[in-house]
Amino acid sequence: MTVEVKSARAEVKQSRRQAILEALANELEQNPGERITTARLAASLGVSEAALYRHFPSKARMFEGLIAFAEETIFALIARILEEEKNALSRCEKVIGLMLGFSARNPGITSVLVGVALTGETERLRIRVSQLFDRLETQFRQILRERELTLTQAGGRPVNETANLLLCIVEGHMQQYVRSGYRQSPLQGWEKQWPLIAMTLKDYQ
Repeated sequence: MTVEVKSARAEVKQSRRQAILEALANELEQNPGERITTARLAASLGVSEAALYRHFPSKARMFEGLIAFAEETIFALIARILEEEKNALSRCEKVIGLMLGFSARNPGITSVLVGVALTGETERLRIRVSQLFDRLETQFRQILRERELTLTQAGGRPVNETANLLLCIVEGHMQQYVRSGYRQSPLQGWEKQWPLIAMTLKDYQ
């Protein structure tokens, strides 16, 4: 078998895996709060359940695929923000804006990240999501701590608590989005809320 044929087959397999994940995200968006079965997912794709299992050994692995996509996308964009923006306050604003924008564009995945779509699923998935948000909080903490080290009067600022507050803001907007049945955008009110938050973070400018 030539390298070209192997590569073509790998690309086909990857595209089918991608199609399954997109279908799962769409089903979660179109049926908020409902448990998505592999039978329903297979029907939406016009294939058998066995065809799904040829690409994913279980539904849990499909959910893991969505979580992995979210994590890879989010942190690749955060890395770009950190590279282009040096001001700590602007970094925080753009990271939060990124998270809320990603949520708005990916309602089905958001239902996974806030745990609603994981009801009845394996605990491993909830741990995986928790690790993603822990990583995000660590990123906020790193941004704030780097700025803290450059301030003339160092120390005394609640870096850990502030990072957790920023994470709570992100999660709160995402929770409201899912709870509203995707009617209330996670970006709703954000432009007016940020100046209020920035006042609290003014030392990090």
